[in-house]
Amino acid sequence: MNAIVLEPPPSARTVRQRYKPAAPGSAAENERVKEYLHLVKTVVGRLAMTLPPHVDLEDLQSAGLVGLLNAIRNYDPKCGSSMETYASLRIRGAVFDELRKMDWVPRSIHAKARKVRETMQSLEQAKGSVPSEIEMAKALKISLAEYQQLLEEIRPTTFVCLDAAITSDSEEGPTQYESIADNSQESPIETTSRREIARLIAERLEQLPEIQRKVLALYYFEDLRLREIAEAYGLTESRICQIHAQAILAIKTYLNRFDHQAR
Repeated sequence: MNAIVLEPPPSARTVRQRYKPAAPGSAAENERVKEYLHLVKTVVGRLAMTLPPHVDLEDLQSAGLVGLLNAIRNYDPKCGSSMETYASLRIRGAVFDELRKMDWVPRSIHAKARKVRETMQSLEQAKGSVPSEIEMAKALKISLAEYQQLLEEIRPTTFVCLDAAITSDSEEGPTQYESIADNSQESPIETTSRREIARLIAERLEQLPEIQRKVLALYYFEDLRLREIAEAYGLTESRICQIHAQAILAIKTYLNRFDHQAR
């Protein structure tokens, strides 16, 4: 029997050498772009399912490529996260920047989403737990079917919310990704803020119904498409979208409460 020889893990020096900054436009940088280009396609591809037809995906891919280049040029393996994780953050941040410039969500949709969040917050303060869809519909004086249709209508705002959880209701404020400083100028305040946001989200997740937690986990952590999640649960893609929207609204409402307390 042949002995199995395990190669030793790469040393810190090897990792630093691999991610040593390459000259802009150099062959080495182009190779790294090719290596991680799939991350741009993945981020834009997943967002494409939630966007209206008039949004130009090529513009989003171009923005994502800019985010990837920034990640390649600024990544430091000593920061504690993998290149894939860091690049995905910068890519999503660049794509969301482009979406905000497009102003692709009408103000009327933002107004409806704000009304739903305010209603959810009032209900939660009154009953001490996350309201169900039936309770939300009753409070809004509409039928359950109409509420689910409303969730579908405001769905574009909910897909941005979780990734921009650090923002307030103002569309003018910076996103979580805009708050990521260069590694050479790391801010302890921003690091603490991100950790607190992560803690609050984790705390809120524990309060959500199981189906909502599972949908979020499959979508954001297992990288499953909404269609694939729907197939797994034997539901329609539209229903999974509604469950996702309800969960994100609950998280956003929870974060807004702490944001207002801090002011």
